[in-house]
Amino acid sequence: MMGAAGSTACWRGALGAASAAFPKLDAFHPGAIWPDDRGVPINAHGGGVLHHGGRYWWFGEHKIAGEAGNRAHVGVHCYSSRDLYNWRDEGIALAVSSDPTSLIADDCVIERPKVIRNPRTGMFVMWFHLELRGQDYSAARAGVAVSHSPAGPYRFLGTGRVDPGRWPVGMSDADRRPGSIVARDLAGGQMSRDMTLFVDDDGTAYHLFSSEDNRTLDAAVLRPDWLGHDGRYARILPEGRNEAPAIFKARGRYWLFASGTTGWDPNPARLYVAERVFGPWRALGNPVRGTPEQVATTFGGQSSFVLSLPPGRDGHPRAIFMADRWQPKNAIDGRYVWLPIAWENDQPVLRWHESWTLDQL
Repeated sequence: MMGAAGSTACWRGALGAASAAFPKLDAFHPGAIWPDDRGVPINAHGGGVLHHGGRYWWFGEHKIAGEAGNRAHVGVHCYSSRDLYNWRDEGIALAVSSDPTSLIADDCVIERPKVIRNPRTGMFVMWFHLELRGQDYSAARAGVAVSHSPAGPYRFLGTGRVDPGRWPVGMSDADRRPGSIVARDLAGGQMSRDMTLFVDDDGTAYHLFSSEDNRTLDAAVLRPDWLGHDGRYARILPEGRNEAPAIFKARGRYWLFASGTTGWDPNPARLYVAERVFGPWRALGNPVRGTPEQVATTFGGQSSFVLSLPPGRDGHPRAIFMADRWQPKNAIDGRYVWLPIAWENDQPVLRWHESWTLDQL
């Protein structure tokens, strides 16, 4: 099994020797190897980006070579940038534990980490999908960690399923029947797999996640300290078999990208819109514009996050669609597909660009 040092060596071989004077980038190149400030490919898969202190902070899964990289052997990697093109390696923000009894022990699964900063406490809060070591994907838990600084180190606080003993908002008494899939998970809490975080304009933080064996997408409200759930959650897309949620707000509405449930294989993107995070959500179809293959595979990727930027001078919303091209046979070779979100008939759409800049937003 190749460790973190071996992973870096593998990538150095792919690019040639890393250099402290690696040329700066001035554009995005979707699907290409994306080097950091040392010339080593960025290792932050399934991630998200936080803006704080004049910098952007990118958090994602650190992968190693081969199929072993589909499990966590290092932790959550962090990078920082001032321009979104060039990224400095800030190290491992949350490390897996060498203690085999730890809930985040080496060889667990840590996926889709997202970080938000709580203005009330000043703390940086990381949530992620966690599967326990040796348990395949049966645990379906959410994990949380906290730090005083964006780069970490983050202190792991705990893990569990979402809102045990709570029924979803808006579920009628008739639907609270024994034998339903919600009732099945009521006592222990709802399953939480693919996930993201979203902070609304009023400061309310939401945790969106795939539940019910990936049949349903839920949204749960976090407590004021953002370190746990407050007991309110909704089945926003029940029985739709959605994963890879990526949400943003623009033009007074909430927009949600998602994918179907085809494992590591890419599938057509899905777009939804709502007036409230708890819905109701309306399906808008596939937002991808391009060749039949691009439309069918979302450019070979799967959504991970939407990075919203300040509006343009004309008030036009600006946002970046972030996706991953997974490589389960050699996890470290997964690539990033960042594309500008365009607007067509008052709806967000995605088009392919071999190269693009922020001026095009």
